[in-house]
Amino acid sequence: MSLSEVRIQTEDFDLTTEIARLRAGHPKVGGVVSFVGTVRDLNEGAAVSAMELEHYPGMTEQSISDVIDRAKQRWPIVSALVIHRVGPLLPKDQIVLVAVTSAHRGEAFAASEFIIDYLKTEAPFWKKEQTPDGARWVDARVSDDAALEKWESPLTGHEGWCPRPRA
Repeated sequence: MSLSEVRIQTEDFDLTTEIARLRAGHPKVGGVVSFVGTVRDLNEGAAVSAMELEHYPGMTEQSISDVIDRAKQRWPIVSALVIHRVGPLLPKDQIVLVAVTSAHRGEAFAASEFIIDYLKTEAPFWKKEQTPDGARWVDARVSDDAALEKWESPLTGHEGWCPRPRA
């Protein structure tokens, strides 16, 4: 059985604690992959002194849960955790944690990358940066959309393609 958890919160998280909790009671886990996204002090050539993240409660959690479910259909994940912070943040603050466990590292890496690629484009979050020129909303990046292309089948153009998992 695959377990997953999504948390949207204002408070920071501790990577060591979260990974230990994710692995607890799962002796099948042979690979743990985590990604932590942080606030940069520079974006698109402008200094960033602060960032505020907003979300659509309920819809955001469901959107992320749906992405995790799609990852579970593609790879034999033991567990997955997504923590995303909202509210005011400063440069170097942690924004997001995506952690995935599986029997093998390859599946954990692939599922983690898949989740963060879709999270960046599909989850209903809005980012506003404070720069020397004032506040500005952050637009979606072309590179984030391009990252999704690798998850589409080169033969059919349908989402759902993935390397065959090991037995």
